[in-house]
Amino acid sequence: MEATFEKLRTLQDILFKKYQLEREIHDIPKALVTKIEVLNRAKKLFIERNEQSEQLKQKLRRMQLELTDATKKREDFEKQMDVIKTQKEYEALDKEIKDATEKEQTLRKDIQREEKELEDLLLVLEKQERQIALDEEELKEEEQTIASASSSKKAHLEELIKDEKSITPGMDEEILFKFERIIKSKEGLGIVPITNGVCSGCHVILPMQFVNEVHDGQDVKFCPYCSRILYFESSMDPARRDQIEKAGALADLVEEEEEEEDGDEE
Repeated sequence: MEATFEKLRTLQDILFKKYQLEREIHDIPKALVTKIEVLNRAKKLFIERNEQSEQLKQKLRRMQLELTDATKKREDFEKQMDVIKTQKEYEALDKEIKDATEKEQTLRKDIQREEKELEDLLLVLEKQERQIALDEEELKEEEQTIASASSSKKAHLEELIKDEKSITPGMDEEILFKFERIIKSKEGLGIVPITNGVCSGCHVILPMQFVNEVHDGQDVKFCPYCSRILYFESSMDPARRDQIEKAGALADLVEEEEEEEDGDEE
């Protein structure tokens, strides 16, 4: 049984490293997910702002045409001043000139405002485009680094799997199945010693008869509280060991007496 325990202890170290590597390999892509999401959001925002800048440019072209038209109308009205003959014609033409002038001035102010907005937006786009290029380069370098690290971890994992396969042949499959689940759920500790009658995995005091059965080493015992495989710690306090052995002998005696009584009754 000691040989089995030794195999389990060796297997414990291998499985712990194996599961840890598997988690790391699984989590490797997650390191890039956030950066990719941030980069994609930046690209989306850049596209939206670029579309906004194109709309502003189109709006400015329309406003420039309106300004040209308003300026031409004002100039035409001003030329007509030389040929008017009546006061009524003068007043009507003067109103047209004033309206055209007011529209021209309003358009110039609106154009200046839109040009300033477009200028600011183009500066933001230029800065954002440079940042996107930097982020893409950084992401590319990190992908290469992660790919290299992942390849190294996978190679190490293959070695651990080979080591695992070299140990497990001939071992009880049910025990191995339980043991593997324990390693995963108990932070790498699947086999632990009993120390002074206490499971060193969950630190619960075990029944003396059970400790004695572990000490006998007839078969593999699982802690009734934490499910870890238990083995007897040879460094147990001598007094405590004698107590457990006496308890075991007493239990055997009681069992024999019960069997004798059953025989007498028959």
